Amino acid sequence: MKHEDTILAAVAGFVDTLSFVALFGLFTAHVTGNFVLIGAGIAGFGQGVVLKLSVFPAFVCGVIASSLIARAMSGRPAWQGTRTLHAVQAVLLLGFCAAGVWATPVTQPDSLSALVAGIVGTFAMGVQNAHPRVIARAGGVPNTVMTGNVTQAILDAVDLLSAGTAAAARAAARARFGKMLPAIVAFALGAACGALGFRFVGFLALLAPVGALATLALCAAPTAGTTTQERA
Repeated sequence: MKHEDTILAAVAGFVDTLSFVALFGLFTAHVTGNFVLIGAGIAGFGQGVVLKLSVFPAFVCGVIASSLIARAMSGRPAWQGTRTLHAVQAVLLLGFCAAGVWATPVTQPDSLSALVAGIVGTFAMGVQNAHPRVIARAGGVPNTVMTGNVTQAILDAVDLLSAGTAAAARAAARARFGKMLPAIVAFALGAACGALGFRFVGFLALLAPVGALATLALCAAPTAGTTTQERA
């Protein structure tokens, strides 16, 4: 689907920010960011160390689930695997929404309800992180963590603005920049919407990314250059 990575970047920004503000600084998409917060928590800064530690196995399970689904569908057209993974993630985010509503108000970071919500949400984002690695898509860009995209966009901007850049390099930089920028902007807008959504409707705001993923699943169709990743 056209603009799929842009939509997924918005989903990642939305979910990551909502989980951060709702669950004591928990990252569900940019899960390695929790290392920093765990280190701070061990030193007595911040809270929710148990919560942040508990989500790593969930993230691993999300990645494994994506891999197993892709393997099971390796004999089918790649778009069917894409549809399945979008649907699985949508169901998991719906579970995150339900767990969050059950946990509300979240007053203790290590309560059972907060742990369940964080685990389900991180499982869902583990699926999204693994998706482009288990089902390759021509021309795709990373859509869950923007650090690499921002770095590449800056490098491409330098190439575009430098008078000495060769024509071929300039064309390649322009093409990359055109793919990276929408994802970066979408992630930032998704992050803002995630925070605002939680402020006004709590965990029910997660119905927005659920709807986006359901739409992507329904719209998944054969596209040129889309292939199922080979498995040994």
